[in-house]
Amino acid sequence: MVDRCFYNTTLSQTFSPCGNYLVAGNIYGQIAVFDLQNALEPSEPTSDQFSKPLFVFQSARDKSVSSLVSNSKFLIVGTVGEVSGYDWKSILSNKNPKVAWSLQIPTYRDSLEKSDVNSLAIVENSNDQTLVAGCGDKKVHLFNLRQGKHTQSFDGHDNYVHSVYASGSQVVSSGEDGKVCMWDWRQCAKTAVLEPHLNDQLARPHLGKWVGDACFNDDWLVCGGGPYLSLWHLRSMDLMNKFSNVEDSGIHVVRICDDRIMAGGTSPYFYHLSFSGEIFTQLETSSLTVYSAIFEEKPFHVTCLAGSSSHIDLCTNFKYRDQILTFEEPKS
Repeated sequence: MVDRCFYNTTLSQTFSPCGNYLVAGNIYGQIAVFDLQNALEPSEPTSDQFSKPLFVFQSARDKSVSSLVSNSKFLIVGTVGEVSGYDWKSILSNKNPKVAWSLQIPTYRDSLEKSDVNSLAIVENSNDQTLVAGCGDKKVHLFNLRQGKHTQSFDGHDNYVHSVYASGSQVVSSGEDGKVCMWDWRQCAKTAVLEPHLNDQLARPHLGKWVGDACFNDDWLVCGGGPYLSLWHLRSMDLMNKFSNVEDSGIHVVRICDDRIMAGGTSPYFYHLSFSGEIFTQLETSSLTVYSAIFEEKPFHVTCLAGSSSHIDLCTNFKYRDQILTFEEPKS
């Protein structure tokens, strides 16, 4: 039998609405719930019990948990072919919570297999919430969470979608085909396409053309994957900077935090950079490859890094790891 603690990869993370709990999903379909206060402010500093989850439960289909996202009521889990919602009250009061609802990813006549839900994002829209799902069927699917139904699909990638990020009326998707697509989900239209691998300054043919992640704010878009991590002007889509000083063999995570960029992937380090390319900090990670990075400012100022190991790094000041959590079931 495989030692699931040793041979493990954590693909996804999210915070509870209150911010006191970290939830992580792995390749075995397990979902672990960690108490951040106990982990960051342990009552017994020498005890290792606070590095382990409060409990671990199995996803509905026992499939890898490729994506996680949260709203005020539900933990939303993306696996294979479907998205499931678990009531937060049920999770925090029951070590074996049940699925409250599920949404099926549309299937097509020429598709024999259900597609992975590789990435999830939520868009707020007055009284509604739209769930955006980047999937292995080359499409970005949108669901109305209040009505519980599929509303539209964006078709612009030629291979599976690695990630989606949403803000306001805009969505960005990045894929194995090397494309970064910008969408206006209200107008149901593709507004821009980038292909970083076609730029000679960015191309790294030995790593491929895939783009692992992309993120944007009001002015800038940052993306990376096989090609170098790069910064683009959002309106003109002109290349503004190439981060050649980042030591990596492929970028899987990028985020913009205020006036800084967070990036990681297959690398000894997770990076904190300025838009001009200055490295503020480079943090050694427990995983050889980081697949998930999330951060919050309240109630704890913490960044959580997870990837190709059973360990999750917690950092409160980005200069060192404050704590290392372990994805293993607590002993009863």
